[in-house]
Amino acid sequence: MHKLLVDQPGAKKFLLGNEAIARGAIEAGLAFATTYPGTPSSEISLNFFQIAQESDLYFEYSTNEKVALEVAAAAANAGVRSMCVMKHVGVNVAADALMTLAYVGVRGGLVILTADDPYMFSSQNEQDNRYYGKLSGLPILEPSSAEEAKEMMAYAFELSEQLAEPVILRTTTRLNHSTAPVVFGEMKKPVTFGDFPKDPFNYVTVPAVSRKLHIKLLKNLEKAEELACESAYNFIKGSGSWGIICNGVSYNYVTDAVRDLNIVDKVKILRVGFSHPMPKKLIQSFIKDCEKVLVVEEGEPFMEETVKAFAQEVQYTNTVMGKDSELFSRLFEFDPAMVRTNIAKYFGVPYEAKDLPDLSDIPELPQRPPTLCAGCSHRAVFYAVNEATEGTGSIRTTDIGCYTLGFLPPLSAGDFLICMGSSVSTGCGFSKTIDKKVISFIGDSTFFHSGIPGLVNAVFNNHDINLIILDNQITAMTGHQPHPGVDMKGMNYEGFSQISIESVVKGIGVEHISVIKPYNVKKSIAAIKEAIDHKGVSVIIAKQGCTLFERSLKKHVGKPFYVSDKCKNHRNCLNDLGCPAFYVEDEKVRINPTLCSGCSVCAQICPEHAILPLKS
Repeated sequence: MHKLLVDQPGAKKFLLGNEAIARGAIEAGLAFATTYPGTPSSEISLNFFQIAQESDLYFEYSTNEKVALEVAAAAANAGVRSMCVMKHVGVNVAADALMTLAYVGVRGGLVILTADDPYMFSSQNEQDNRYYGKLSGLPILEPSSAEEAKEMMAYAFELSEQLAEPVILRTTTRLNHSTAPVVFGEMKKPVTFGDFPKDPFNYVTVPAVSRKLHIKLLKNLEKAEELACESAYNFIKGSGSWGIICNGVSYNYVTDAVRDLNIVDKVKILRVGFSHPMPKKLIQSFIKDCEKVLVVEEGEPFMEETVKAFAQEVQYTNTVMGKDSELFSRLFEFDPAMVRTNIAKYFGVPYEAKDLPDLSDIPELPQRPPTLCAGCSHRAVFYAVNEATEGTGSIRTTDIGCYTLGFLPPLSAGDFLICMGSSVSTGCGFSKTIDKKVISFIGDSTFFHSGIPGLVNAVFNNHDINLIILDNQITAMTGHQPHPGVDMKGMNYEGFSQISIESVVKGIGVEHISVIKPYNVKKSIAAIKEAIDHKGVSVIIAKQGCTLFERSLKKHVGKPFYVSDKCKNHRNCLNDLGCPAFYVEDEKVRINPTLCSGCSVCAQICPEHAILPLKS
C-alpha cells in the first residue's frame, strides 16, 4: 500500500512537503487530480499517479497546464473535489482558463496549486504568483510548514465550496522540498461521480453572461475578505509595540530571529496564511498600536503595498517598510541570517553577526555545473548538428527540458530561449529577419505541451526552419513522467493510448520528415544536412530513450567503453562532446566505466578509433 494511503489517524510520519500536500488532499476527499509536471511541484503529481493505481482517485498527466485546469474545472463543476497542480510558470499557460473560471466558479471544491520558485533553482523566472490571485479575484492560501500545508488542504477545499470559487494554494521551493514530521488525520471518503445541472446562462461565458458573473465574483471577493479576517491561518503572536507581518517560510525565519535577538517581549507578529484578499480589518487593527511595522516576504512587495494602502486609510503615520535597498530584496530566497540581520537593523537592536568559520585552509570544492547525463542521446544530436552546420553560423533556438543544457560549452547548442514551446515560434521569427539557417530544438513532452501550434504556424506561413524533435520517450527533466507519446504498456500501465509524433507532424503538413537514431552519428549528420538543404519547414525526429530512465527500468544498456593505447591525445571526444564519463588522468583521457552507458558516440568520432568496448 502507498504510504500516503495508510489509514492511521494520529500516526506521525516524516514527509517531504509535497508528500504532505498530497496526503492532505487525500484526507480532504480528493477524487480528481490533473497536472503538467514541473519542479518544484512534481512530487505531488508523482504521488497522485501512484495513489491512483491503488485507489478511486482519478489522476492524469495532462498535455499542458491550460488543459489540466480545464479538465479539473469540468470535474469540479460536476460536484467532484478536484485539484490542479503546476509550477509557477505553468499558471501563465493556464491563465486564459483561470481568469474566466473565476467568473464561472465551481460546484465541488477546486484547489489550484502553484509552486513558486524563488532563486530559480529549476525555472526561467521567479515570478510571484500571488498577483494571479489579485488579477483573477481568487483566494490565496500560503502554508508555512509541511504540517500546515497538509492541514490547509482540507480548509482550501472547504473554502472553495463555501465561496463556490477555485482556491489558489501557493507554495515555494523551500516548503515543497523540505522534510518534516506530519501527523496523519482521518481520510474523508471521496465522491468520485457527480452530475452537472444544465444552466447555460450561468456557465456559457458570452458577454451578457460574463457581465453578470463578474458582479458575482466581486461579491464573493468581499465575502472572502471577511473570511480572511476570521481565518485561523491569519493569526497574531506576541504583544509588543514593534510589528512584523510575514507569510510562508518567512514566518519561520522571523520567529527564530525574534527569539535569537531576545526581543520576544517587544515584537508582535501577524502571520498571513490567507493572503488574498488581504484581511483589511485585521491588519488595520494590528498596526494601530505599532511604533513601526516591517513586512517580511520573499518575492514582490505584494503584502507591503497592501499594508501601506490599509495604513493610509486609517491615517497610520508611522513607518511601514519591507522591500528596500537597505532591507529586503525582491531577488531570490531569504535565509535565517538575512532575516535576523534586517530585523535587527530596522528596529535598532544591537546585533553582531557571528564570524563565519575560517575555511581558508580548506580547498575549494570542484564545481559541478548542470550537464547532460553520460550517454544522453541529446548530446549526440547536438554534436551531429554542430558537424552538419560547421562554418554556417546557424542560429539555434531551444526550449525547456534536459536538452536546454546543450547551450553550455562544448556543445553550445542553444542561442535563444523564452518559455515552453517557444523554440518553434521564435525560430519562425528569426527565419524571416536574418540571413542564416535556423534550427529549432524541442523535446517530445514539450512538443505536445505547446510546440504543435508553432509548427502549424511555420507550415502555414512557409517559414524556412529545421525543427529537431528530441524524442527520449519520457518527460525526463522533471522526473520521468509520461506524456502522450509514451508507450504506457511498456511501463506496465493499461488504459492509455500512444500518439505518434511522426503522424502528428505529417498531419500538420510537413513534407520533409526524417527519423534518426542519434547514436548513429554518421547517418544523423547526413540526415541533418539534407534537412537543412530543404527550403521550407523540415522536421527531424531524433528517437532514442532517455538512458537514465532505461537504466531505471533495467533495460539493456551497452557495454562501457575505454580509451586504448591507440589514443594520440587529440581529445576530440572530450572537447567536442563533454560527456561526464570522461576524465583526465596523467594527461590522458579516461572513461569512468560506472558512468559510461555504452552509447558509442565517442568511439565513432575518435580519429584513431582508439575507444573500444570493455570485454566481458
